[in-house]
Amino acid sequence: MIEPDTSPESTEPIIEMRKIRKIYGSGNTEVRALDGVDFRIEPGQFVSVMGPSGSGKSTCMNIVGCLDTPSSGAYLFCGLDVARYDKNQLALLRRNYLGFVFQSFNLIARTTALENVELPLIYKGVKPAERRLRAMKALASVGIADRADHAPSELSGGQQQRVAIARALVSEPTLLLADEPTGNLDTETTADVLHLLQQLNHEHDLTIVMVTHEPEVAVHTRRVLYFVDGKLVDDGPPSEVIP
Repeated sequence: MIEPDTSPESTEPIIEMRKIRKIYGSGNTEVRALDGVDFRIEPGQFVSVMGPSGSGKSTCMNIVGCLDTPSSGAYLFCGLDVARYDKNQLALLRRNYLGFVFQSFNLIARTTALENVELPLIYKGVKPAERRLRAMKALASVGIADRADHAPSELSGGQQQRVAIARALVSEPTLLLADEPTGNLDTETTADVLHLLQQLNHEHDLTIVMVTHEPEVAVHTRRVLYFVDGKLVDDGPPSEVIP
């Protein structure tokens, strides 16, 4: 597998979409989920992806996360054309360079917070002592190390999402992808999670792309990509994009 250049000296954008199209069906049943989408995301940006239901934002996120492939166009990750990778190489790309956070947390119920965070390192073959150390460090970075021995059922929604973020961070990803990460949280907990994401972005220069349908969430990011009917119709600071 050709390794992407993620060094600080690299001048390549983290994400570059060139004329991306994603088409489902054909003829009268053809649906253009994405229709000629172009954008770049540079290292250290915190970007929200918005749009009404069916706008293409989730399809875009799936392609960015190497969970789906475009029908045409090119997706470059750190300067490398993702189309050159086979399924096994894409799995390695996700494992080594991408972190995922979901609305539903996706924690394993019968394991502790620490064991949930260790899981990606098990897949990478990290030895037990090292992965425990790294998992504890990740939990500490999101302010929940004191809950390391608790099962998900013993944690609040906000605490579970912090564990999920720690799990995404433990492999030290180049890019963090968050899909409606505050969708199941109350207002106060939403604010806490957004503050954490901002902190990770500012203090660690972590590149974050977040799908959301809530303007009050998107205003916490630095840039908004707004999709309608498979097209990127607006791109700029929240104050200029969000009505």
